[in-house]
Amino acid sequence: MRPDEPAEQKQTAARPADRPTDAASAGRTTGRHRRPEPPRRAGRALLGSAPVRVALATGVTCCLGVAAFAGTRHADSDPEPLRDTLADRAAVAAEAERRASRSLDRAPGAAVTVSPSPTAKPSPSASRKPKPARPSRPRPVAGLDQLQMDNAKIIVDVGRDLKLPRRGLVVAVATAMQESDLHNLASDVLPESSDYPHQGSGSDHDSVGLFQQRPSSGWGSIRDLMRPAYAARVFYEALLEVPGWQDMSVTAAAQSVQVSAFPDAYARHEQRATAVVAALV
Repeated sequence: MRPDEPAEQKQTAARPADRPTDAASAGRTTGRHRRPEPPRRAGRALLGSAPVRVALATGVTCCLGVAAFAGTRHADSDPEPLRDTLADRAAVAAEAERRASRSLDRAPGAAVTVSPSPTAKPSPSASRKPKPARPSRPRPVAGLDQLQMDNAKIIVDVGRDLKLPRRGLVVAVATAMQESDLHNLASDVLPESSDYPHQGSGSDHDSVGLFQQRPSSGWGSIRDLMRPAYAARVFYEALLEVPGWQDMSVTAAAQSVQVSAFPDAYARHEQRATAVVAALV
């Protein structure tokens, strides 16, 4: 636009021919600038400031904390929940104690062992040491072997069962030493005697066993006399029928029962028989 053009001509040239004339167009007469907004109220402008917003947020947070604290105080002040909690804990502790008292590692009804008082004196029977039991097969003595010692033990055991004194045991063992050398002998004259357990054989008539007793003289059957315990018993029974045998010598007492052709032969066995009886009694 040139400056020498008239004003009317400036305005006419500046308005486009096809621009609408509605209200919306009339409101944009200021060009590309927006219509100024109406002024806001003072209170809304105050809330929009940053310091005020921070203060309000802080206040709301404090109010929420106070409300939560008040609620907690109210819950704590109520005795019912607290009582229930304590009851539950007590029940749990009681159940744990009950399970521990019923442990499988502890024997039911175990007696409590009370240690004796250090000043208490032990009874004589408690302080006495038990006597060691004799072995079933005693150790041989007096030059005997194990088989002879076993036979001597049978003779001594039978005599003790009959309550004979030691003197009678010595007489019986000395007699068996002389008659059979403490062996259970069969007889060559009696073939039946070999049918029973034996430890050799002899040929002195029909004499058998430890004491060489004769079935024909009434001592018993061959089967019985081949049993060492039976042979010893009938010897003791015959000895007890001899009047005053306890005051006799070993030789005289043995001869009174055996009626041997060699009456003095028993005397040489007295010392060994005494040692054997001492080892067995």
